[in-house]
Amino acid sequence: MELEQRDKWATKLGLILAMAGNAIGLGNFVRFPTQVAQNGGGAFMVPYFVALFFLGIPVMWIEWVAGRYGGRYGHGTLGPTYYLMARESLKPRSALWMGVISGMLASSLTVLLNSYYLHLVGWSAAYSWFSITGAYFNQNPGDFFTNYLGNHAQVFLFWGITMILLAIAVGQGVSKGIERWVKVMMPLLYIFAIILAGYVFVLGSPVDPNWNTIDGFRFVWSPNWSYLGNNLWKVMLAATGQIFFTLSLGMGIIQNYASYLGPKDDVALSGLATVSLNEFAEVVLGGSTAIPLATAYAPKIVPADVLAQGKSEALAWIGQKFGLGFAYTSLPNVFVSMGSAGKLFGAIWFLLLWFAGFTSAIAMYNYLTAMLEEDLNIKRSIGTWLVFLIYLIMGLPVVYIDGYMDQADAWVSFQLTLLALFDIIVAVYLFKPDNFWKELHEGAWMEVPGWYKPIILYIAPILLLLPLIGMFRDLVGSTLEWPARIAIIVLLALGAIESYYSIKKKYAEELEKNEVIIRV
Repeated sequence: MELEQRDKWATKLGLILAMAGNAIGLGNFVRFPTQVAQNGGGAFMVPYFVALFFLGIPVMWIEWVAGRYGGRYGHGTLGPTYYLMARESLKPRSALWMGVISGMLASSLTVLLNSYYLHLVGWSAAYSWFSITGAYFNQNPGDFFTNYLGNHAQVFLFWGITMILLAIAVGQGVSKGIERWVKVMMPLLYIFAIILAGYVFVLGSPVDPNWNTIDGFRFVWSPNWSYLGNNLWKVMLAATGQIFFTLSLGMGIIQNYASYLGPKDDVALSGLATVSLNEFAEVVLGGSTAIPLATAYAPKIVPADVLAQGKSEALAWIGQKFGLGFAYTSLPNVFVSMGSAGKLFGAIWFLLLWFAGFTSAIAMYNYLTAMLEEDLNIKRSIGTWLVFLIYLIMGLPVVYIDGYMDQADAWVSFQLTLLALFDIIVAVYLFKPDNFWKELHEGAWMEVPGWYKPIILYIAPILLLLPLIGMFRDLVGSTLEWPARIAIIVLLALGAIESYYSIKKKYAEELEKNEVIIRV
């Protein structure tokens, strides 16, 4: 079978940086410290590393294998790829529905997630400018943030700049566009993160000798066994969810990037390198910034009556307040307290967030562009701007409907966990475990230990079911309002139609005969 020549990664370094950029996002520097702070500090780190070893690494390998396998047939999207893998165990007509469900989940998720994630990236771009100009330095940072969100012209400006740059990068292709952009952004991201972490390490006690960065490091790295024992289910759920979220698993975008590999390109060591770069950014750099910095400046951001109750109460207060808003309200308060140096460090912090968000968003943007290009035969130069239009429309409810973003995010967390479970069902079980193991080692630069096979087959699915059950219970307990419901239903329906069409278009003959005809 003769396939069209697809774009390829120009260098191994470019691929690894792109994959790392996909994984390293706002979750590393905002969501991770939030989860640590709200789940007992050191109590969180124990199940976090367990989840990394038994869930994060196995599913990462699965998605690399699936992506390279789909790329062999000229596919960079999940619908056709998972159809091909499922037909190893199922007849084509049955395999079709596994492909349709997987493709539906992936395409709808990349639209819904990026519809609000791009706004967060836009906020970071705005605050980079606000920091360097000192716009919030003579105001209450919390009020300033509220006023910024209410100023739709400013919100659209920085959101629009971010989306236009994304469209330009993706429109240039994989090797000439995405790879070149991440080769600049990723090194800068690490440099900025190392500068901030280094500053925090030498900061000491900038406000009060009773409060220093060591208190923050101790909070993160001292195992809190009593808290873990009393809140085991809650902390395990948070830890597995964070591993899953931070590695960008269950979105289809790792498979998309891996589809641009050659059939003999390594996926075993490359997948492990992606995990390692992400964890260094998250645990070492992300864990060394926000919480220790907030702790050192606690007298400036914690109410006096809470401070009077002692360090444990103050740290608990910081943990409760940690979250998305903390990055744009309390940390700016810290930068204001630094004086003139705060403008520089504030700009570095928010540029770091912008780079991290941009390199993740670009992967989701490329997934939809590849879908239009490969499944619907729309030129990349045109498809790029059609995706721009889709994100523009889907991003409007985030600005104009209160609570929409939180509801969309809750559904996204559930859906990406569900898709990761489909990764294991289709790309391991239906593809057949022996086939998967062989594909994992095809051209590999390392041999995966044999004892990892039962982890992939049995332990990883169980650890995926834990957050899946927990999130489903939370979703059932809460009510999605109609704007979010409509968006979810419409996107799922369109995703199913597109996936069905893309599979039928290329594999019509074997679906009609219900037997495998096309093999590469």
